[in-house]
Amino acid sequence: MNASGRRAALAALAVVLYATMWLGWVLNWSWLVTADTSTLDAAHRVGVEHHAWVTFWNALCTVFSPAVIRLLTLGLIAYELVRRRPRIALFLFASIELSGLLTQGAKFLADRPRPDTAAVYASSTSFPSGHALGTMVAVLVLAAVYLPTQGRAVRVAATVAGTLVVVCVGVGRVALNVHHLSDIVAGWALGYLYFTICLWVLRPPLLMATVETPEAPGTER
Repeated sequence: MNASGRRAALAALAVVLYATMWLGWVLNWSWLVTADTSTLDAAHRVGVEHHAWVTFWNALCTVFSPAVIRLLTLGLIAYELVRRRPRIALFLFASIELSGLLTQGAKFLADRPRPDTAAVYASSTSFPSGHALGTMVAVLVLAAVYLPTQGRAVRVAATVAGTLVVVCVGVGRVALNVHHLSDIVAGWALGYLYFTICLWVLRPPLLMATVETPEAPGTER
């Protein structure tokens, strides 16, 4: 299966995951309720006993919040416009900046309350997680735009770092009890799906060559 086929398969899986998380909490599927409540309860116990736990995760989730990411992305958009790459600038704007509208729309449709045991204040509703969606979109977009021209060592290091950011932010939102585990999974799934749609609708020319042309064994870009 080529890169385009793998991306399409993952997008289909993302749709299934999102639908499963939504139906699971709406219909109170026992396995999902158990997963949500057990993770929240465990994190809440630790937070009550160790205040540094809450401080750490709140700081991490603030640094990598969607608002901060979108603010930094504005600088990248300006940079790409100066470089005369408007298609890349448009891709950054549509995918990262407008992901906030997607988050709010999805939250409005689901209208799931936040957990009662939230350790910090969080506005709006719970499903899906805006932090999970925002970091997933941002990491995928930035990797797609800036990693193809880097050497193998840089690509590997950046991929590991990006993965850690996405996972740790998701863990942090559950650790703070502001999201259920299913909210996080739904946010990741919807984030990946949105990234894929933006990629194929906007088709930035510098990126599509990477997506559609498999690398020859042993070559680097």
